[in-house]
Amino acid sequence: MTAARDLLAEPLKLRCGAVLPHRLAKSALSEQLGDRRNAPTRELDRLYRTWAHGGAGLLFTGNVMVDPAALGEPRNVALPAVPDSATYEPWARSVDGTDAQLWVQLNHPGRQSPRFLSRQPVAPSAVPFGSRGVRTAFAAPRALTGDEIETIVDRFALAARTFVDAGFAGVQLHAAHGYLISQFLSPLTNVRDDAWGRDRSRFLLELVRRVREAVGDSVPVSVKLNSADFQRGGFDEDESLRVVRSLSDAGLDLLEISGGTYEKAVMMGSGRESTARREAYFLDYAAKARQVGDVALMVTGGFTTAEGMAEALRSGALDVIGLGRPLTVDPGLPGRLLAGEDARAERLCPHTGIRLADSLLEVQWHTQQLHRLAAGKPADRRRGAWRALVHTGINDPLNAFRRVRA
Repeated sequence: MTAARDLLAEPLKLRCGAVLPHRLAKSALSEQLGDRRNAPTRELDRLYRTWAHGGAGLLFTGNVMVDPAALGEPRNVALPAVPDSATYEPWARSVDGTDAQLWVQLNHPGRQSPRFLSRQPVAPSAVPFGSRGVRTAFAAPRALTGDEIETIVDRFALAARTFVDAGFAGVQLHAAHGYLISQFLSPLTNVRDDAWGRDRSRFLLELVRRVREAVGDSVPVSVKLNSADFQRGGFDEDESLRVVRSLSDAGLDLLEISGGTYEKAVMMGSGRESTARREAYFLDYAAKARQVGDVALMVTGGFTTAEGMAEALRSGALDVIGLGRPLTVDPGLPGRLLAGEDARAERLCPHTGIRLADSLLEVQWHTQQLHRLAAGKPADRRRGAWRALVHTGINDPLNAFRRVRA
């Protein structure tokens, strides 16, 4: 246990010169804690203060949307047309008094925005979202013009500069899970015949270039990338590895590896049983990514024990361990792992046995737990499946109504 603890506690120097205090990070979770104008709230400050004091050395925010007219959820934090960095300073200061770094995750939902939020979403191409049954909840997207793409790139750069000015220590671009950047990368959702389609990685690489230009060489820039989207004919592992090589050449500081989309949610833990036993959903891919690029790698998903985490680090396939949903029920887990305690990343979410209900429950049960932390309450480990689903059924429509009325 001491050897595992010592390995987890090692600092990590990134390309830009920034140093992470150790190898345990809290990966991004969508908090849904913005106010009616999609600005951060005191609840967000309290939540991140809790996680920082829980021992995580690196904290990623949930997806902050760069356009208030393009939301993935009603209570996303979103950058207004004319942003003021002072709006985000209390959130940045939530980690004060700890060695934790807070990085903002920037995102745009593209077509992955519910109909009640976006009656006419935009995307690389006019490809509808999901299966026929799911499409009723999502309006068909309109293809972006070239000028609109350039405007979105400008918004990402502006958002990055705004949050760094507010005191955030780094920036992550969300290029996974079927959001806009991921849509540009996939041959299923990007069928453009212009430069943005002929090279589907162009949008992501231009974002990295412009964000780096906006924040300077000393601020860490990260990307969250799918190893694959696990859809037939979609963004596959070979293409993903080519993107990793390009990101490494572009000077990226940290690459977080994930996988799947909300149409094929591998990131929810639906990987193979052998992978689950090894305590990392994307470890095999990380080992391949290590061979094609010189960039620090973070893997999120499936880790349970300090020894399993240390074994993954010893393998050389990755540099940072990402913890997500387990920290909604045990925010102090990183600190206890670093103290050498026999602590485990627990998975307590109940299930109904109904596939569609359980896929919704996996997200909402943990979101309700982090809302309790944000309210200064302990996690409710005994919250049952049907109670959580009923809570979702009542509160989601209310939040949607508040957004429409705002």
